Amino acid sequence: MRAAEAKRGALYHRTVVWLLFLILLLPLAATFLYSISSSWSATILPDGLTFDWYVQLWSEERFLRAFAQSLLVCLGALTLAVVLILPLLFVVHYHFPKLDGLMNILILLPFAVPPVVSSVGLLQLYGSGPLAMVGTPWILIGAYFTIALPFMYRAISNNLQAINLRDLMDAAHLLGASTWKAAFLVVLPNLRKGLMVSLFLSFSFLFGEFVFANLLVGTRYETLQVYLNNMKNSSGHFNSALVISYFFFVLVFTWAATRLNQNKP
Repeated sequence: MRAAEAKRGALYHRTVVWLLFLILLLPLAATFLYSISSSWSATILPDGLTFDWYVQLWSEERFLRAFAQSLLVCLGALTLAVVLILPLLFVVHYHFPKLDGLMNILILLPFAVPPVVSSVGLLQLYGSGPLAMVGTPWILIGAYFTIALPFMYRAISNNLQAINLRDLMDAAHLLGASTWKAAFLVVLPNLRKGLMVSLFLSFSFLFGEFVFANLLVGTRYETLQVYLNNMKNSSGHFNSALVISYFFFVLVFTWAATRLNQNKP
């Protein structure tokens, strides 16, 4: 009797999960179907299917340039974040653990100020003078760094607390390793999961960021989201192909990050 009830309960939960999954998948499936339709107006199903919109999209130089520029800005910001945050986290957790509470407050400041307000301040500060960077990728990398900071700090900080940093460092010191050698050869490999999670979360958020990119650089350094906004009055099939391509890229990146994050036997 209990086994039958358990089976019915498991079947019920699986059914609910699959229904929710299908509901979430339906808009994406409709967008994909529209992106491969030759025309679709007054009928339930499209009049014909074609991949011409994808061919047109991936052969357009402006789209490829915007895609590459988005990648460069995101990777630049994440590289800067890793170079600065990892040593900072190590020093805070190993030498000054009492500062962790203060750092948790400071890293939330980028979320306290709306991007529109931050953009106005950055435009006034870097719009002219010796540090005139408005319209260049450098200001966007700096702005994206502040966005990635909370994601990366929190994920890596949790990982550091989970691996018991001080015990690892003490064991490495007993074996004759210096502090920095222990940090690179012992601690850093144990941070792989936290680092991968933080990089993925930050990248997925930055790749779709629009406000900073539109206000600080606009068409002078067109990113993918700015390009999508500028193409909003073009063909709906073309825009659907662009959205599906963006989703597919994020999906592949998620799969790659998951594979890298798996424990090796």
